[in-house]
Amino acid sequence: MEVQVIGDSIHLSAYRSRIPQSVTNGKTTPAEYESDFFHLYGDTSPVVSCGPDIQSHYETLDAPPNSDFYANTEVCGRRKRFRPSLYQLYAKPEDDPQPPMYQETTPDGMEGESSEDEEQKEPLPEPTRFGWVHGVMIRCMLNIWGVILYLRLPWITAQAGIGLTWVIILLSSCITGITGLSTSAIATNGKVKGGGTYFLISRSLGPELGGSIGLIFAFANAVAVAMHTVGFAETVVDLMHENGAVMVNRINDIRIIGVITVTCLLGISMAGMAWESKAQVLFFLVIMVSFTSYIVGTIIPASPQKQAKGFFSYKADIFAKNFVPDWRGQEGSFFGMFSIFFPSATGILAGANISGDLKDPTVAIPRGTLMAIFWTTLSYLIISATIGSCVVRDASGLLNDTLSSSSSNKNCVGIACQYGWDFTDCINNDTCIFGISNYYQSMSMVSAFAPLITAGIFGATLSSALACLVSAPKVFQCLCKDKLYPLIGFFGKGYGKNDEALRSYLLAFIIAVCFILIAELNTIAPIISNFFLCSYCLINFSCFHASITNSPGWRPSFRFYNKWLSLLCAVCCLVIMFLLTWWAALIAFGVVLLLLGYTLYKRPAVNWGSSVQASSYNIALNQCISLNQVEDHVKNYRPQCLVLTGPPSSRPALVDLVSCFTKNLSLMMCGHVVTNDLSALVQSESHISWLKQRKVKSFYKHVVAADLRSGVNMLLQGSGLGRMRPNVLLMGFKTDWHSASPQAAHSYIGILQDAFDLQYGVCVLRTRERLDVSHPYQSYAVPNDPEAQLSRPTLFQKKQGKKTIDVYWLSDDGGLTLLLPYLLTRRKRWAKCKVRVFVGGDNSKNDERRQEVMTLIKKFRLGFHDVEVLPDLFQKPQPGNIHQFEKMMSSFKLDTNPKTESDSGSSRAQEEPWWITDQDLERNRAKSFRQIRLNEILQDYSREATLIVITMPVGRRGVCPSILYLAWLELLSRDLSSPVLLVRGNQENVLTFYCQ
Repeated sequence: MEVQVIGDSIHLSAYRSRIPQSVTNGKTTPAEYESDFFHLYGDTSPVVSCGPDIQSHYETLDAPPNSDFYANTEVCGRRKRFRPSLYQLYAKPEDDPQPPMYQETTPDGMEGESSEDEEQKEPLPEPTRFGWVHGVMIRCMLNIWGVILYLRLPWITAQAGIGLTWVIILLSSCITGITGLSTSAIATNGKVKGGGTYFLISRSLGPELGGSIGLIFAFANAVAVAMHTVGFAETVVDLMHENGAVMVNRINDIRIIGVITVTCLLGISMAGMAWESKAQVLFFLVIMVSFTSYIVGTIIPASPQKQAKGFFSYKADIFAKNFVPDWRGQEGSFFGMFSIFFPSATGILAGANISGDLKDPTVAIPRGTLMAIFWTTLSYLIISATIGSCVVRDASGLLNDTLSSSSSNKNCVGIACQYGWDFTDCINNDTCIFGISNYYQSMSMVSAFAPLITAGIFGATLSSALACLVSAPKVFQCLCKDKLYPLIGFFGKGYGKNDEALRSYLLAFIIAVCFILIAELNTIAPIISNFFLCSYCLINFSCFHASITNSPGWRPSFRFYNKWLSLLCAVCCLVIMFLLTWWAALIAFGVVLLLLGYTLYKRPAVNWGSSVQASSYNIALNQCISLNQVEDHVKNYRPQCLVLTGPPSSRPALVDLVSCFTKNLSLMMCGHVVTNDLSALVQSESHISWLKQRKVKSFYKHVVAADLRSGVNMLLQGSGLGRMRPNVLLMGFKTDWHSASPQAAHSYIGILQDAFDLQYGVCVLRTRERLDVSHPYQSYAVPNDPEAQLSRPTLFQKKQGKKTIDVYWLSDDGGLTLLLPYLLTRRKRWAKCKVRVFVGGDNSKNDERRQEVMTLIKKFRLGFHDVEVLPDLFQKPQPGNIHQFEKMMSSFKLDTNPKTESDSGSSRAQEEPWWITDQDLERNRAKSFRQIRLNEILQDYSREATLIVITMPVGRRGVCPSILYLAWLELLSRDLSSPVLLVRGNQENVLTFYCQ
């Protein structure tokens, strides 16, 4: 494609991106296209039949708003629409004969099918989806209710009293409630897919923390299956032993029953989410019946057998006595009871974990989770209050421990004395086996029908195990599909219309069986609780972090959250982790940090628009703004380099050299002026990728311009942000200036003059080989083959050894000529190089001149110890070299024949300033001879140097023609085996020997 230029401007429309042609075959004219456009949006179009009818009465290509334009996925049953590009809206129709409207795609990616065929296609069957009641609320309630509700809540009430038990319940509910609010906010900030907790955290905080939490959360759920199954198996074994039934022994009986149970649960899970949901409803009904039995039991008058065990129905005295705490044993403390109770409140993510199977996750997750927290909290409060109002703390269970009429009440101990029972002996001897302080089955004892409480225990344990068995594969499958970690992608494959993770189900089953065979999970359970708390902590922090970044993309439809409450809850979860079990918290954080380190090292190629990215932008923006308030100081000077590389891969030597003294120190920006190579615009990402793979810390910036000089001028004036803007221009030497047009050489020198005008320092690099490797090494410079590009190390990537860097500090430019070699020696590959500084002088004052420069360098603290004076710098160069110079200039001399008009030569020189006159040569003869002589010195002194740094001469505008100045640079740097870096600062100090 040719660049369209009008005057000095260029049409940017030539660089527009192309929209792939529609699936319709053949070419479409603009007129035909317009009619097709109205057909696509008219009433007759089968493609848009699912949406409202849209009538258009205006000749426009603009498309009305449509969800297809914002969707990332295909639409089943019809072709997806694409909005027209900006160019297609404002350009002339004849500029692009292709249909500029939409690229229509079918569900399976096939092209060329007619709309009639698509109309006949039946949409894919809709997979099973759940609402907020079945999918979230019931699932969360079942996962929250567990063994602790039935077997430990009465005991916690006895220890902490009703008052503090309510505090423990409400504190736990506050944590889970705030976490539920944070979860709701994150879940309503966009479309939620499968993966549950992992999906929420990873898409909010990024893959680093999200991946680590996803892996341990899936593992914790798999182990939780074993924990709940073993709890069920232990209850069954106890019932068997009470009836004298034993298979092998207690441990092996637990293993056998546990493996059989988890196998049955696996069958229910793999049968599909519909069967699993039905099983959960069944368990829910069983628990509801057990609760009803318990409440009815508290109302029924107590029988003598129940009174002997401490149950007296509702009594105000019992409520008052049990309202205050009565700490007993090593665990008798507020935090001890809190650590035991809190794991019973850690099931609020059960609904979010199956987010991919919900009809509308953004509605179901907030509503279902918060309702589950409310009802379970209410049930805990009711049970603790009722059990504390009906049952005393200590009872013997003996029917003959009644208080006779002849005995005195003075020696009777306990609130039961008021109701005719004397439990003094067992209280004093600490031998009471009943009462809520001693009997874990107090709810069964109070219940109207005790087996229903046992059924409730079974329902709670099995439902929790089933919920965890479903959650673990769902989370792990999403993690596998993201490919953050190696060797786990095999488990991400889904089957059936619900995309069931059968392989992940089998993996979770194997993990659960392994821990069931241990049959003793007392040491593993704290780790599981800490992993869940770690997830809660990160969910709250995710909500806080997303809110504090003020990203425009953070727009949750759920508004009832507060970022500071989320942060407070995150801190509380962190503290609770260490209060529960400090060593388990350390293990959890160790695993998170290990996985985090791996992800940071590998840096997976994913971009989810996380809040970490938004925070990085905020931090960078605030730092740049604050940097504007800091005045420049010579001590803080850094060479911030604009490098004219073109495509960076085409001039790797220039990139590598500049990277040596800017990496981790200052700004480096690779500039590219696009004039006729249009492919460069679409390859910008590949250039950035090339820099990243080469481990060069640099920005890449391209501009579109009519010519090179105007494009570089754009870069010089527009690059950077605030104080973070280039102050040094680096470019390669124009080695083909002999064969190139004089206009190109004049433009090249004009770039240097523009940089000087803008107070830039200027550096020009010349090597024996061409800097532009795109012509001799096509395979090396092609962006589509990065391995070939990165396989050719340049001179500046190699270790330099004990060679020398020769610095010819012939003119004082502010110190940039000395600073750049110093920065090079700070790099490992240049550290062993010796820096030699050459200065001009005369024979009579060699020692004084050397001492003067040496003293100055010491004040600069550069560490250079070798200074040499060049006494023969001002000698006349050899005649042969002078003859070569005159021959070089002969082709650029302007013929000033005295027979022609006197002013014709001067007018031509003004119109074409690159031409050289005899007056120009005579006026600049001394400077020309100086460059020729300096080249002779370089060949004598620096033949073995690894790099030569020279102060670049400056040609006065209007006095030195551009071709003559370019010839100076040629004479100065030619025929040298070492790379030559010509340096000229902006005559402002970049070095100082003051401390302020």
